[in-house]
Amino acid sequence: MEFKKTDSNYFDEMFGHGDQPRGPYKKYFEWLMRKDASQLNKKTVDAETFFRRTGITFNVYSQEEADERLIPFDLVPRIISANEWSRLTLGIEQRVRAINAFLHDIYHRQEIVRAGKIPVNMISNNVAFLPEMIGVSPPGGVYTHITGTDIVRTNENEFYVLEDNARTPSGVSYMLENRETMLQMFPELFSQIKVHPVSDYPRDLAMSLSKCRPPACGTRPVIAVLTPGIHNSAYFEHAFLADQMGAELVEGSDLRVENGRVAMRTTRGYKAIDVIYRRIDDAFLDPLNFNPESLLGVPGILDVYRSGGVTIANAPGTGIADDKAIYSYIPEIVKFYTGEEPILKNVPTWRCSDPESLTYVLENLSKLVVKEVHGSGGYGMLIGPTSSKKEITAFAAKLREKPDAYIAQPTLSLSTTPIFTKSGLAPRHVDLRPFALMSPDKVNITPGGLTRVAMTEGSLVVNSSQGGGTKDTWVLKE
Repeated sequence: MEFKKTDSNYFDEMFGHGDQPRGPYKKYFEWLMRKDASQLNKKTVDAETFFRRTGITFNVYSQEEADERLIPFDLVPRIISANEWSRLTLGIEQRVRAINAFLHDIYHRQEIVRAGKIPVNMISNNVAFLPEMIGVSPPGGVYTHITGTDIVRTNENEFYVLEDNARTPSGVSYMLENRETMLQMFPELFSQIKVHPVSDYPRDLAMSLSKCRPPACGTRPVIAVLTPGIHNSAYFEHAFLADQMGAELVEGSDLRVENGRVAMRTTRGYKAIDVIYRRIDDAFLDPLNFNPESLLGVPGILDVYRSGGVTIANAPGTGIADDKAIYSYIPEIVKFYTGEEPILKNVPTWRCSDPESLTYVLENLSKLVVKEVHGSGGYGMLIGPTSSKKEITAFAAKLREKPDAYIAQPTLSLSTTPIFTKSGLAPRHVDLRPFALMSPDKVNITPGGLTRVAMTEGSLVVNSSQGGGTKDTWVLKE
């Protein structure tokens, strides 16, 4: 089977900068070379059929009507060695603990602001900062129960954190279903290559959430997943996780505040819920405290939360840690709360709210990636090297109008991994989103994560909403 490497400037996960497989891929590559291309073509069709039958879809909202799509799935796994994973997990845990400490601090004494490490206006003027959370300590001291850390690689030993998803990180269902699909299609591979399982994630999530139960709870907490409903792009994941955890799947209309608790409607009346894994944004969580027009949340739920009657995961107000301007301060945040140098590096970032940085960004738009501070899903961004002069000019006007709404970063040489095409293996750019579960006593990082892949040749955008696909992620046991 041929591998068409288009640019040796990019580090390839399977081949490095050469044409021989790297250590983690050697056994897999030997297996792959024995396979017939027509067999793999059929497996690709089988995988798509499986995903469609299972209902593994997502919605795209950029059109007048929601467009339901399958996320493309590629058969070639992304493989990470035990040593590489060890380094990544150390860096992720350090980062997750620092972010959790930062969130507690900014909603209490704000020592990091007092120390002059972060300007006060970065907190007080931030739309993701919730004054309603000031002085509130969540059960177990955990704000970031579930974190998805987006990591990119540029060379053999060069990893960067692209962003921290600390609000409502998504994608874990695809990590689980990708593995299940590979196990069904290629069982012999997993007997030849020792790969860490990911199937424990739902159990670990339920256990982690249980450890964060509120003071009002008994010994066996009732857990529910709060979803906006079937029209949400990640509804499949909400339903999937509730089912896998043995938790209730509820919508705001199923819940009400009763006797100082949040209770769900059942056939036998209302039953108290102890832990709510919410998949709706802060603004829609409680119409009495936030957006009064919200029909997705529960009136009064924040008051119950502040009084210790329910745990909400992730905690309200964690969205400030998703802020891409705050992201630029993460190295200082890690040092401030851990006393250590960051294990994983940030991508160099220019805050466009700073006049000097704005001038530099405007003069170099054709070379940079510019993102909205509160953006997600690959929307509202500019990739300078692949944009037309007209697009760059239009984006420059946006920057001048609202500079504080944007950050800019250099265009990184993201690593590639081969994908299977009808003409053989071809490289495509990838990132990685490992998932970390935090409880009062530990941080549990699932050995794997969601590898997102740009299915279009040369594209650096891996988001599913922009046409990206996914791969199974293997972490080797040895």
